[in-house]
Amino acid sequence: MTKKKTFALRLDAAVLAAVERWAADEFRSTNGQLEWIIYKALKDVKRYKKELDSTEET
Repeated sequence: MTKKKTFALRLDAAVLAAVERWAADEFRSTNGQLEWIIYKALKDVKRYKKELDSTEET
């Protein structure tokens, strides 16, 4: 399992509300949605390459 690191994140209230609505629409937690957004952005600009483990699902 991937080790996760905790940190504080400050967001504008309107931005957080928009992320919360988006997460609810996709049946994700707010944290899960933020992780997905960051992962997708990094992948799109080729800053993150991850070999998928055979036990991991996308």
